[in-house]
This record gives sequence, structure tokens and C-alpha cells, in this order.
Amino acid sequence: MSSPRATTRIRRTRPALIAACTALLALATACTPEDGESPDPTPSAAPEDATTDGSITGDLTLSDLGPDGDTTVFPGGSAQAAVDQVEQVVDQVLADTGVPGAAVAIVTGDEVLYTGGFGVRDLTTGEPVDAETVFQIASVSKSVGATVVATQVTDGVVSWDDPSHTYLPELELSDAWVSEHVTIGDLYSHRTGLPHAAGDLLEDIGYDRTEILQRLVYQPLNPFRTSYAYANYGTTAGGEAVAHAAGTTWEDLSQDALYDPLGMTSTSSRHVDYEAAANRATLHMYLGDGEFEHVAERDPDPQSPAGGVSSTASDLALWLQLLLNDGVGPQGQELIAPEALQPAITPQSFSAPASVPQARSGSYGYGFNVGVTAGGQPKLSHSGAFVIGTGTSFVVLPGLDVAVVALTNGGPVGAAEAITASLADLAEYGEVTRDWAAGYGALFEPYHAPVGDLAEQDPPADAAAPQDLATYTGAWENDYYGEAVVSVAGETLVAELGPDGGYVLELQPWDGDTFAFVPTGENAPLGSLSSATFTVPDGTARAETMTLEFFDATGLGTWTRAN
Repeated sequence: MSSPRATTRIRRTRPALIAACTALLALATACTPEDGESPDPTPSAAPEDATTDGSITGDLTLSDLGPDGDTTVFPGGSAQAAVDQVEQVVDQVLADTGVPGAAVAIVTGDEVLYTGGFGVRDLTTGEPVDAETVFQIASVSKSVGATVVATQVTDGVVSWDDPSHTYLPELELSDAWVSEHVTIGDLYSHRTGLPHAAGDLLEDIGYDRTEILQRLVYQPLNPFRTSYAYANYGTTAGGEAVAHAAGTTWEDLSQDALYDPLGMTSTSSRHVDYEAAANRATLHMYLGDGEFEHVAERDPDPQSPAGGVSSTASDLALWLQLLLNDGVGPQGQELIAPEALQPAITPQSFSAPASVPQARSGSYGYGFNVGVTAGGQPKLSHSGAFVIGTGTSFVVLPGLDVAVVALTNGGPVGAAEAITASLADLAEYGEVTRDWAAGYGALFEPYHAPVGDLAEQDPPADAAAPQDLATYTGAWENDYYGEAVVSVAGETLVAELGPDGGYVLELQPWDGDTFAFVPTGENAPLGSLSSATFTVPDGTARAETMTLEFFDATGLGTWTRAN
């Protein structure tokens, strides 16, 4: 099951990680210990900053909670303890969750201690997962991408503090001053003021990266640098700015600056490469009650810097070693200077307030969650997920010189996080401190809940009939989402959205001028149901506005008649 790869590393004093550890340990001493936290706590967010596109910001608050009981915990584990129990841990998590398959790596700075696969990469074919199986890693791409940026900071191409406008002038936000001053670091730490998940629904209806970034100008802004909202297209804009500064594409930059020098031969920021991999993990959507099924594919190319990487456990083991070795690559070459890495792995944003006095608040660096374990160990981490069928997680404990990663091919039910939390426990304490699968499973339940104002509702018993359907037809305009065309199809309406009309909604009569539709895509869990409401002025037979509730989270979901 395992395929260890011992590799000699040229080690150096690690000033960036040491500085990060110092800062985080200072944070730990200012926080209340969590040793007595109950095994099923209320998280600071449920799940923490889970995005509607199926991506996760990274660490969930639950993973920072220590073992049960009233006593102080003193570290007594080792990386070898994690290796010794990895098969037991992963087998149990897969059995508990029903997730089809997983790949895992455990490393120290000097050695890849373990890589291995479990379960199957496709429920239909039954082909097994191994350490070379290619997974879509979703939002773990943000951390990988941050190290790509750090290579360019090292080379003097950009600085984390450079305004993105210098390299990507076409990125305009709704406040002109913010547009001029927002930095690459702001974009990578989710403190631009962009709302949560801004741009994600544009991707769902078919817009490409350029179009999505151009349309962010219509999004209202929260307070600049004093608010935190997880936004995939903020990170994507940051990556695009760096690629423009380097005179290349993000995909080529990632390959040339990171993947090739590290020897990550199966890693790519292009979806076509994932599709071409013979040994790839199929996505499996969670249907409930431990059941998973392949429902659809997920092409994350529009948000490649934020969620578009595909990789293997073996390749990510090399990347984790790069972090533990403070930017030194496998042949002893410095890929990232310590001063370029340090800002990414130290707190830059206050990401999640604690929900109970015993809990710690969350912090985010540049593409990394940064925190402290209950035992006082500094921790770097991130999670990733697509609702359509992947869940990923990594944890780095630099003070213990150990890092772990777990890749799974099931929709987010906390399996990847349960694996990495259990292995990190073993490395720090010598034992698994709680039932992480149960804890994370409960935390992720809301993630699969249907969305939309009509979800789980029946039509009114005394519902009014709609007006003649021609009242609602025609072309409709919206600055942010673009044109929509509504036409009659039998006794229902059909709305076509997106740049080529390819996102199609069937509008079923619900009550008078209100219709119901089932949203589709990454941001719409099974069972979602939303309203389309038309306004028809009195005395007319011609609707003037159409509001699609599913698309109206920030007040941008109203179309006006174009003809």
C-alpha cells in the first residue's frame, strides 16, 4: 500500500518558518486553551467559510480543537507514529464516510515517509487508487498557487505589496480608490472587500476568466482590508496579475516556476491535463446516507489560480517538503527565498471569529490558513472541495517537521480533513484524540443542504395562475450576468443565460407572476429550488423586470426588459 521515497535534502536554517512559528506561538499564548472542548463543538462557521462553488477556505475550526478531557496535553507523538497507523486511519475514515477512494502522503523535510492509495478511483470500474492517481485538488490550489507567487517575489518580478493594477489594469472594482490600491497580497488574503464567492455564479453560467474578472466591477464591496470574505476570483485576479507581470499565462508560470523544478511530473493547472491522465480519480457527488455517484465533470479552468490544480499524493509530497525546507527544492536549489515565503505563512487576515470562549479565532495568510494546534504547535493548512465530487486537505506542522496531505474523490463530507487531522494528532500526541470523521461529518452536513427560497416547499394550495406566458417572454438585460432570453416551451417558460445562452432554466408556474426553477451547477446542491419573480405593471400585459433569487445574493439578480 505504501511506496516510500527517501530523498536526501540539503537543510538550512529556516528563517521564514521560524518567524512564522514565533508569531503563531505568540498568538497561542494569548488564546484560551481548548483541551476541555466538547467532542461536538459549534464551529465558528459551519463549515468555516465554505464557498458556494464547493471550495473550502482551508482549516475548519474543528480541526484546531484539542483532545477531550480536562488535562493539559503534552506532545508525545512522531511522524513515524502517523506512518505506522496510516492504513488503519484511512481505511476507517473511508468505511465511516463511504468516500470511494483516497491518496495520502506523509513527509518530513528530509524524507517522504509514506505515499499510498486506498479504495477505488471510479466506483463504476473499480480501478484502485494509488500514490500516482491524479486528483482535482480544488482550493488547495490556493496554497500551491501562493508558492508560485512566492517564486516570483523571490525573483523580483513582483512584491506581495504591489498594486495589482500595475500589472492587471483591466481589473476594476466598484470603488475606484480600492481598484488603484488593492495589492496582490490583498487578493490572496481575501481582504479586498469583494463579497463571499463573488464571480462564482458567472463561472457556473459559462463565462471565462477574463469576462468574470471584468464583471467584478459590479459587485458591491465590504470595507477594504478590515473585512474578510472568501472569494475565488479575488485569488484568481491575484494570480493573473502575477502572470501578467511575468509576461506569461498563469498555467505556464505554474509549470515553469514550480512544477517542473520540483519534479511534480503529474501536476498541472490545466483541466485538459487532468482529463488526459489515464490514472485519474473520477468525481463522485455525495447523495446522502453514505452514497456517492459520478454525476458530472468539473472544469475549473476559469478559476485556475484558486481551484484548478490537479495533482497526486506523490507530487504534493514534494511540495510539502518545499514548505518544510523553507523554499529549498529537491536538489538543494532555492526556489523560494525565506522573505518571500514568510508573508504567505503568517497571519494577514482575521478570517473567522471564535464562536465560544474556548475556541481560537481563525487567521489567513496569503493562500494559507495559519493557526496553532491545541498543543501549541504552529500549523499551516488548507482544504478544498467541489460539491460535484472531490475533497482535499493538507496540514503542515513545521515545529515538528512533519506534513500530511489527503486527496479524496467524494464530495465534501470531511473525509480528507478527518484523515489529516488524525495523522497530525499521531504526529503531535501519539494518538488520535477524537472521532474526526464524525465531527467533520456533522460540520459538513449544511454544506449539502438545498439552497433557494423555495427549497423543500410545496406550491401554495391556492396558487394563482400566471398571466399569458407571452407576458414574460423576450430579451432581458443585466450588467453583471449579461443577457437572458425567456421563451415559451409548452406550459412553461425557458430562460437561457450565459454568454452563449447555454445555461438553461425551466421556469415552472408557482404562484401568479412567480415561477420556480431548479438551479444547476457546482453551487446548487441536490434539491435546490429558487424563484423567478416578474413584475408586471398594472393594466399591462408586459413584464418589466425579472428577479432570479438564486442569483440575487448581493442584489445583482434582477434583469430589466431589453425589448
